[in-house]
Amino acid sequence: MILDKIQIHVKAGDGGSGAVSFHREKYISHGGPDGGDGGRGGNIIITIDKSLNSLIDYKYKRIFKAENGANGGTKKFHGANGADVILRVPQGTIIRDAESELIIADMTDADDLVICRGGNGGWGNVHFATPTRQVPRFAKSGLRGEEKEIILELKMIADVGLIGLPNAGKSSLLNKISAARPKIASYKFTTLTPILGVVTHPSDNSVTSVVADIPGLISGASEGAGLGFEFLRHIERCRLFVHVVDASGEDGDPVENLETINNELRNYDSSLLDRPQIIAANKCDILAEDTDTTEIEAYAAKNNCGFARISAETGEGCEELVKIMFEKLEKLPAIKIYEPEIDPNDESSGREDQSIEITNVNGKYVVEGEWLLRLMRDINFDDRESLMYFQRVLRTKGVIEALEEKGCKNGDTVSIYDFEFDFVS
Repeated sequence: MILDKIQIHVKAGDGGSGAVSFHREKYISHGGPDGGDGGRGGNIIITIDKSLNSLIDYKYKRIFKAENGANGGTKKFHGANGADVILRVPQGTIIRDAESELIIADMTDADDLVICRGGNGGWGNVHFATPTRQVPRFAKSGLRGEEKEIILELKMIADVGLIGLPNAGKSSLLNKISAARPKIASYKFTTLTPILGVVTHPSDNSVTSVVADIPGLISGASEGAGLGFEFLRHIERCRLFVHVVDASGEDGDPVENLETINNELRNYDSSLLDRPQIIAANKCDILAEDTDTTEIEAYAAKNNCGFARISAETGEGCEELVKIMFEKLEKLPAIKIYEPEIDPNDESSGREDQSIEITNVNGKYVVEGEWLLRLMRDINFDDRESLMYFQRVLRTKGVIEALEEKGCKNGDTVSIYDFEFDFVS
């Protein structure tokens, strides 16, 4: 069975930390700081691979992490950037945010998508040298890479969708009009995966169309009965439907069977009934002498559908059906492309969340924030200049002001990730 929807976890690489280093060379007594910057973390990139037709590659591995950037080195050496991770998906895959299920991108004709950006590398101590701070003994750690839960959902790319009840002859028809060779048998649910075939225009070999055999449609498919619910998503892009019906009556009244499938389309997505349909009355080669296709033709005329009498077994009428298909396709708009509902670049790893949370615990003011945790890793609390830098960041980032708004006064104890100090405004 085709794997066409799956949730995976992706994480870009963290940036490498900057180095604390000082130049050492014979005859040079005051070489100064020369700590290099950390490397950038690798990105998670999604790209289209037209040779794929399933998401089976993600069945057993669902966590993907890019390489972290290397730490900076001495002599201003820059740390190596982390390697990117490239995820290959079939053409037509929709990328969704797992929490909101909003669309991030439609990988139909899109360029490569950077779904998670690697964190920037931290600065080495060479960046913190000033005329008054000539020996900076601190550097910055790298930023964390982005992390997401995403859903990959495959909606196959096909101009024409073959719809109809099992055993109506969809697979046989696809076999007759294209080079596709789906499994064919006289029992229900022979086809367990959507099959694509390329159909050539009868009078122009340069004009082709992709046709999909959509399996598993039965009464109740739109509510999860049978296999239909799994495959209804694959007809959403189709510009035209060829509704194959058993005209011989062996599988029940043909008009009732047409209504059954159309009701399932209506229940799944009412807009699908606005798509043009051609009704293909199949198995006309075994019609009894006292039966005809008058009622099916009348149904087609009433619903503004095209009509063709065919036999997928003998090939009778199949060429005429293909001609009608191409005539209709020439007048129809291009395949549907889903517009993004989320901009994946809204939250860049280069922009940290600067928010903080302050709580009063038994008279002690506890300050927490993701960026503060990173700052604490950068500070050398045994070094006076590093400590002064820490105090200046707290003031410029508004931490001191926020503490005052919470009622913190001179002499009160402040705790930032186990580092405690007396508050001085």
